[in-house]
Amino acid sequence: MMNYPSLEACLLDLEKHGQLIRIKEEVDPYLEMAAIHLRVYEAKGPALLFENVKGSRFRAASNIFGTLERSQFIFRNTLAQVQQLIELKNDPVKAIQSPIKNFAAGLAALKALPLKNPFSKPVLYEEINITDLPLIQHWPMDGGAFVTLPQVYTEDIDQPGIMKANLGMYRIQLTGNDYIPNKEIGLHYQLHRGIGVHQTKANAKGLPLKVSCFVGGPPSHSLSAVMPLPEGISEMTFAGVLGGRRFRYCYTDGYCISTDADFVITGEVYPGANKPEGPFGDHLGYYSLQHEFPVMKVHKVYAKKNAIWAFTVVGRPPQEDTSFGELIHEITGAAIPNEVPGLKEVYAVDAAGVHPLLLAVGSERYTPYSKATQPAELLTIANHVLGTGQLSLAKFLFIAADDTNQLKAQDVQPFMEYLLERMDFTRDIHFHTHTTIDTLDYSGTGLNSGSKVVLAAYGEKIRELTNSVPAVLNSLQGFENAQIAMPGVVCMSTQAFISYHKVREEIKLLNYQLHNSLESLKGVAIIVLCDDPQFTAANLRNYLWVSFTRCNPSHDIHGIRESVEHKHWGCLGPLVIDARIKPHHAPPVEKDPEVEKRIERLFLPGGSLHKIA
Repeated sequence: MMNYPSLEACLLDLEKHGQLIRIKEEVDPYLEMAAIHLRVYEAKGPALLFENVKGSRFRAASNIFGTLERSQFIFRNTLAQVQQLIELKNDPVKAIQSPIKNFAAGLAALKALPLKNPFSKPVLYEEINITDLPLIQHWPMDGGAFVTLPQVYTEDIDQPGIMKANLGMYRIQLTGNDYIPNKEIGLHYQLHRGIGVHQTKANAKGLPLKVSCFVGGPPSHSLSAVMPLPEGISEMTFAGVLGGRRFRYCYTDGYCISTDADFVITGEVYPGANKPEGPFGDHLGYYSLQHEFPVMKVHKVYAKKNAIWAFTVVGRPPQEDTSFGELIHEITGAAIPNEVPGLKEVYAVDAAGVHPLLLAVGSERYTPYSKATQPAELLTIANHVLGTGQLSLAKFLFIAADDTNQLKAQDVQPFMEYLLERMDFTRDIHFHTHTTIDTLDYSGTGLNSGSKVVLAAYGEKIRELTNSVPAVLNSLQGFENAQIAMPGVVCMSTQAFISYHKVREEIKLLNYQLHNSLESLKGVAIIVLCDDPQFTAANLRNYLWVSFTRCNPSHDIHGIRESVEHKHWGCLGPLVIDARIKPHHAPPVEKDPEVEKRIERLFLPGGSLHKIA
């Protein structure tokens, strides 16, 4: 199989191997297409090709990367070579030691150089309007239609050209709010994104930033837009290596055009030109609310002949973007640990929305002459991690060291049990207050603002985690329905959150009742206060989502018999995480029951999708 020159080539290959279903019946882009996608994704079903999108003459495809296995299949010809190239970058001596073995990787690297002004430029086949596109609205409270698999291209105004350009997946709002139809669209991007550097430089010169938004094209282009590459390295070079095909481009009206894309939207972002963007049901499982973001003045919109609109649906994880994360982790391997001395492994927990919760395995090598019994090097590593690229958006960083090298960050529950068995809560909790957090995380004090906490563990076990609720927690005044979420973690309810002033009274009452019960609480490491303990404790996924997306560490972490000594906070008893929904939180995304009923027409009684060929 040749490497895919287009999105359609990829879809035809998936269909040939039984991994794609065509939907010929007319489907409404308002909620219906997203609902079908979500149901098929949940069933680990095939990629979807919608051939009759209401209100648009263009086809649309989704769930292309719906499973890790399908993503691996799509890149089966190049994945090993990409991994080898990354390994060689980490250890270039290997190339000298095994030149024949690494020859294929060297040939693959030749695909990295983008190809300017190719003979064929299919995306310039016709000019269209924004309203000609499949205008897909995903969730009931969304502000309009969005592009959810965009490849947003910008250049450095001081160092123009594709080799210093940035390609990122920043969502685009096509309709709604105050945008002038066909003339304006919204551009949402978050902290630590290359486009921000480019816009800052353009603003300083008082010039508009030229933006090109590519949709579709070879699947390697979409994955490259989300790769966490170092600043200054062009995503287009990675797209060429991963796709086994040089990234083809040209310039039209001063805009860079991906000639293999299915669609290209070009336009400019002017200094200080912002408009309300959102809401949007996002990958934390909540709506990101309406905020001022750059508005892009549309220049031209292009489409290739028989173009296919690529989209995905995000919501409470896992979703299709989970496969992106898994594939990136597989590709990069030890790349990030090699950037941070002493770091063995790092894992962003998808069930908690990726950025809120980060697990890491580090080393303890500071005092080989004296057996270390507490975190030391781990704290240095933690600071490095929280200062590294998008890892710096982490809100909770759990980090541990294991001399046996058996501990794996990807094994979430065993990792957390290991850490909770060893943590000294008077010593091993370190807060960072008044700092940045993920733009999509509304648990903090404002947009991009909140706190972080590092929880570190090293040494011998100091507690045996309980698998049952201690009797004392079943007889509390004002707290009820105690449930075990995992060993050492108990979820309980109290009244709904009212204010942080009221929280102080509630925690004081909880401390009063448990002050003399530390012995009976020895096996409890964490108490989670939540609105629905039955739901939160039902499985690990629920516990991770509720506890770490609804907590701002500086405001919502408390402890039994807590104290502050020399500005360091600690507690003698269990940690208390207040994971109740607060008034400033964004609402969770929820499906529309009427839409769910309407899409039943496409599904068989057993729940599988009709094969409408």
